[in-house]
Amino acid sequence: MAESRVHGAVEQATSTAAFEKAARAGYAVSGVLHLLIAYIIAMLAFGVGGNADQSGALAALASKSGGAVALWVAAVGLFGLALWRVAEAVVGSHPTDPTDNDEGMEKQFNRIKSIALAIVYCALAVSAIRFASGGGQSSGAQNAGMSAQLMQSGWGKTVLIIVGLTVIIIGGYHVYKGATKKFLEDLTVSGGSVITPLGMTGYIAKGAAFTGAGILVVVATLTAAPAKAAGIDAAVKTLGQAPFGKILLLIAALGIAAYGTYCFAMARFARM
Repeated sequence: MAESRVHGAVEQATSTAAFEKAARAGYAVSGVLHLLIAYIIAMLAFGVGGNADQSGALAALASKSGGAVALWVAAVGLFGLALWRVAEAVVGSHPTDPTDNDEGMEKQFNRIKSIALAIVYCALAVSAIRFASGGGQSSGAQNAGMSAQLMQSGWGKTVLIIVGLTVIIIGGYHVYKGATKKFLEDLTVSGGSVITPLGMTGYIAKGAAFTGAGILVVVATLTAAPAKAAGIDAAVKTLGQAPFGKILLLIAALGIAAYGTYCFAMARFARM
């Protein structure tokens, strides 16, 4: 009985226009952050320093005139999207536009994915508030510090390797989703000559970044080099040290920019 009441309350909440608009705003915020990350990556190609991750994007936004206000607005959108993902975990994918395919093992996978994404968006929202309040920190530095602590014990190293392998799997899924155009299932439109290539390029680029970050976490754990386990930022900067690194960084920047632009399409055309 209690479960059915919760289910009904969530369904009622997701049917409100205000809740849906807040969630869609979260996609737009994600788009802005990815475009900022793409800009930072491009600047790294020309020797200008920066953190090529979400914390770097939030810091860049905070440094602008009116940045604090923009970050508070961003936090609202990100919290809205996080809550929407929680709702999906309760009632299933796309509460306002359900599909018969969301059943069985796929339904359970989608619910786990929704919970994971809710945690990610909630963490981003909290980071946005911290940067708006002047207390934001580099996520890369935090990751490296945490990794250094975990590497001091056998169980900690095991946790890091599991985390690294999980990130690699997530990266592989992003590449798969982009290459097979599976992301089109999340849209109310067929894609077309603009949205489809943006989605393909964006998902593959983001997947490659995740995969690189995961590999670095595993390598860093095995070689006791915590600085390499600093997430996307470390992966990007490692890419820049490779042969033709400048060109590779510019290609990566274009890919992440494509994903950021695709997020704006999600804000307008996502199945909610």
